[in-house]
Amino acid sequence: MMQLFAADDGLMLAYDDQGAGTPLLCLAGLTRNMDDFEPVLDHFADSARVIRLDMRGRGRSGHDPDFMNYNLIREGRDALALLDHLGLERAAILGTSRGGLIAMVLAMGHRDRLLGVCLNDIGPLVDPRGLAYIMGYLGKRPGLADFDAAAERLETTMQDRFPGVSRATWREHARRVWDEAPDGLALRYDPRLRNAVSEASATDALPDLWPMFDALAGLPVALIRGANSDILSAETAAEMRRRRPDMIFAEVADRGHVPFLDEPESLAAIRAFLKAVA
Repeated sequence: MMQLFAADDGLMLAYDDQGAGTPLLCLAGLTRNMDDFEPVLDHFADSARVIRLDMRGRGRSGHDPDFMNYNLIREGRDALALLDHLGLERAAILGTSRGGLIAMVLAMGHRDRLLGVCLNDIGPLVDPRGLAYIMGYLGKRPGLADFDAAAERLETTMQDRFPGVSRATWREHARRVWDEAPDGLALRYDPRLRNAVSEASATDALPDLWPMFDALAGLPVALIRGANSDILSAETAAEMRRRRPDMIFAEVADRGHVPFLDEPESLAAIRAFLKAVA
């Protein structure tokens, strides 16, 4: 059941807290929300406390009056604020894309709050091809009438990166990504995220993340990669594995950025990760 809490600046943020066991804080990608982790809740609520957060400006959380607060440092503070709100000293993090970047930032400054980190299709280097693709749609409504129209388009346009995904699966994906409105599908995030990303790119605000990945030393780490990813290259994943030969690793066939986390390979990696942090 969705709940709200106040961040330290008063902005109301939405979260969901279900299951029992090791606390697993789920952080979604740039424009995404807690619904991305429904498969994780379905498969692991009997063995983990699955905590899903809508970052500020996403999903059911409040939009920040200052779009420059959509940054990794601020969002990391929000994640810690939720742990504090729930009375948790430490948690494992499952971070998809930007959520994984947040986890690595926390590893540098707040490693004592982490039980471990599972990264979903993200690493210390972000492939420029993927960034260009994201900027092509970021902050723009999709121009689709409803979820059925979205499923039809996604089945066609995503065939190269997600071959064989059914229209029913794409419809479920569309439900998680957009809202249905009288005038067509609407964004489930603050469109000013585009301004925040553009400003950060202009100032080169994204730091070198290799030291932050290395800050995970001594903690259980897992990596899930879509075999067709245009964000996490095979070369970057190989370097991550070289630096952390003990890292749990799964490459998901027929998936791009990002795996849905319902695939057998993804579920096996998460299961092994939860065993490692228990």
